[in-house]
Amino acid sequence: MFRRILIVCRGNICRSPTAQYLFQSRTKLRGIEVTSAGLNAVVGSAMDAMSLQLLNEKDGVDGSSHRAIQLVPSMLLGADLVIGMEREHIDEMMEVAPEARGKIYLLDKWLDGRDVPDPFRKKRPVFEHAHEMIERGVDSWMRYL
Repeated sequence: MFRRILIVCRGNICRSPTAQYLFQSRTKLRGIEVTSAGLNAVVGSAMDAMSLQLLNEKDGVDGSSHRAIQLVPSMLLGADLVIGMEREHIDEMMEVAPEARGKIYLLDKWLDGRDVPDPFRKKRPVFEHAHEMIERGVDSWMRYL
């Protein structure tokens, strides 16, 4: 049983917080703690405005309390499940904490095994595409939680 889930992307302001808040909204009252972090976090920054807007518009979820945090090895070791947005993220996390290898997976593992593209500093359609991929990825994990 997964009790602590960690979601990781590059800056922890677009993709991983979107996935974090979607997982939280879908698992409330189930005793699952979901957090997120960035490999190169924009530490202390709020969620990207477009990511925040889409999360609210499409899912009715408020991510305004999010503040970006930097991934550290102890976070990987303390999680029961770690989910990355890109294969590159998976590889980097396995380098940081090789002993966590067996619990690090791609968000899109149960679907097409694709990377979720980074929408940072791009136009709304790119954010919308990433958001849809994140929604599908989160939903694909639900039967395993």
